[in-house]
Amino acid sequence: MEKVEGKVCSIPIGPYHPALEEIAFYKVYVDGERIVDALIKPGFNHRGIEKLAMQRSYRRNVQLFERVCGICSDAHTTAYCVAVENCLRIDVPKRAQYIRVIEHEANRIHSHLLWFGVAMHAIGFDTLFMHSWATREAIMDVVETLTGNRVNYSVNTIGGVRRDITPELAKYIEEKLKIVEKGTLYLIKAVKEDKTIKARTSEVGVLTKEEARKYCVVGPTARASGIEEDIRKDDPYINFEDFDFEVCVEDTCDVYGRIMVRLRETLESIKIIRQALKNMPEGKLIADLPYPFPSEDIGRAEAPRGELIYYVKSNYTNIPERIKLRTPTFVNLPATKPMLLGNKLADAPQIIISIDPCLTCNDRLVVVDLRSGRERIVLLQDFIRRRVRL
Repeated sequence: MEKVEGKVCSIPIGPYHPALEEIAFYKVYVDGERIVDALIKPGFNHRGIEKLAMQRSYRRNVQLFERVCGICSDAHTTAYCVAVENCLRIDVPKRAQYIRVIEHEANRIHSHLLWFGVAMHAIGFDTLFMHSWATREAIMDVVETLTGNRVNYSVNTIGGVRRDITPELAKYIEEKLKIVEKGTLYLIKAVKEDKTIKARTSEVGVLTKEEARKYCVVGPTARASGIEEDIRKDDPYINFEDFDFEVCVEDTCDVYGRIMVRLRETLESIKIIRQALKNMPEGKLIADLPYPFPSEDIGRAEAPRGELIYYVKSNYTNIPERIKLRTPTFVNLPATKPMLLGNKLADAPQIIISIDPCLTCNDRLVVVDLRSGRERIVLLQDFIRRRVRL
């Protein structure tokens, strides 16, 4: 611990974080028990995934981008496949899109329930941690039966999916969803009624709506601050326009709101999966692929942590000329500073956890051309504005 000036001391948290199984460094400045300032330093692992992706074919990159993050692996392959399909003008069969929706929402359910357990563990409520992870096992059984894997699904591919859903498998998924729904309703009831959870999370880690817009936060972090934004509604992909669901928004702007948004979203994901199973169209699982031609486009997906963007530039070969990705943690992480200010040091772990940071997603960068990082970011932002009209 380093004494800075007067009574203010700096306390390092990390880089091996006490509340996370990943690497991030926080230097918090405290006056007594109150946090008065914070310095955030992420980016300890540079994995070179973007560079490697420009040496592999479009299809081989699907397995590579699954490994950007183990928890939200389906979101990465979905965003990447959508980007390539937009770039090469591939029309994906509707049945394949519905199967993608089922995988996508199952991935969201498992991510939210995993996060809830970690959040409860951070405040010392290990009973709900166990309940959450026990409920999560039901959706993990669905994922394993549907894809053959529990982490990297390897189902999405360029132009469609590699596995079908039989009527027997659809019934199995329905039965497991009942277990997940019952468990999630129990968790929501516990959060609303337990005084300990309210005391540890209400008015803790406040990020006002104005600050949320200033820091451009995305996903549940934004929706817990009263911002109604969801890429599934705002810019539908993989046929999300066919589904009826609610964008879950809370106005408490604190850790409690971020908990409730994710639990409510879990119920909405169950609703989406049931609609997909009920209205599953007939058809092929994969489209015919064209010969690559020079083009560029993006793919956006609402990952469990928020908006995920992939940029793809093609040429006349089956290897992409350029790939760039922007993860939700990249924009959410700076917002933890205003969340920390004014709170007690003991609340720092749960505040940081409340944005569900994925530092593995964040630390996949590598410089691959001679232009400065700022120039490349500006070029990407200009292209996104042209494509999406931000």
